[in-house]
Amino acid sequence: MAEGEPVLGSIYVYAPNQIAPIFFAIAFACSAAGHIWQCYRYKAFLLVGLHPGCAIILTAGYALREYGSFNYLYSHQNLVAFICSQIFIYICPPALELANYHVLSRVFHYVPHLPPLRPNHVMRTFGGLMAIVETLNSVGVSLFANPTAPQSQLSLGKNLVLAAIIIQLAIIIIFFVMTGIFHFRCAKAGFTRNKTLTTPLFTLYASMVLIFVRCIYRLVEKTAVKSVWIQDLEELKRLSPLLRYEVFFYIFEASLMLVNSVMWNIWHPGRFLPRSHRVHLGEDGSVVITEPKDGKLGKRPLLLTVGNILTFGLLDFFVPGEKEKGRE
Repeated sequence: MAEGEPVLGSIYVYAPNQIAPIFFAIAFACSAAGHIWQCYRYKAFLLVGLHPGCAIILTAGYALREYGSFNYLYSHQNLVAFICSQIFIYICPPALELANYHVLSRVFHYVPHLPPLRPNHVMRTFGGLMAIVETLNSVGVSLFANPTAPQSQLSLGKNLVLAAIIIQLAIIIIFFVMTGIFHFRCAKAGFTRNKTLTTPLFTLYASMVLIFVRCIYRLVEKTAVKSVWIQDLEELKRLSPLLRYEVFFYIFEASLMLVNSVMWNIWHPGRFLPRSHRVHLGEDGSVVITEPKDGKLGKRPLLLTVGNILTFGLLDFFVPGEKEKGRE
């Protein structure tokens, strides 16, 4: 079957490649094994436990896609395998993004007097937002993945997935703004030669760029189609190339997420960041072992505290005197 040529009755639109899913399933399985070993070695399951979990889920997703490469014509059994594969592959990027916020929180703990948002609030804020993204994502994919579903269900599923992607993109932009502010403060304080700090930061930047590009791909893909009627060959031929050519999926979804997983294998944060929150940098750059005070709300008024959380710590830049209080 020629590349990009639709297949009548295929729930994938095309005849899927039979080799690529094997490669990615094995690659993610190896990455998962590496993550599990590294988490055990560095006692970092609480820090990056989502990485081995996502790698295992992606392994299952591509294993199901391998099954689908031989069983791609519509049937109830094939459809169930297809939907499960889609869900497994879709839910992991937001979870990996959440893992990045966990690492960012630990980085903020390491330099507790410079973050624009208190470390304890990073996971509370972004964790809640990513929970919304995951809910929209999983429900939307399960509705949209069934090509024989009613148009109303397909439209609802598509809109839910689009909402999840747009929220995810907005959160990533906020991440870059917030982390950029933190990085600038660290550079101004002369901390950027500290590899314990900079290596996780640069890995975070690279990881978020990969996830951002993946989100753009999914956004364009979803906006390019209203519905897919797999029993109409002429309609299938009019679909966007993003849907007819499987290579786009493997470049902008599978490969990017594999690079992200392997990258965290290579620069595992457990190698660099201290295991305990009690180990952090003092304002003079020396390593201090004490109990950080960043988990306390301090003496700022309640409204300013709430406002600071809702604006991801940026309120400190606009309210005189609050910048210093936020570092107490």
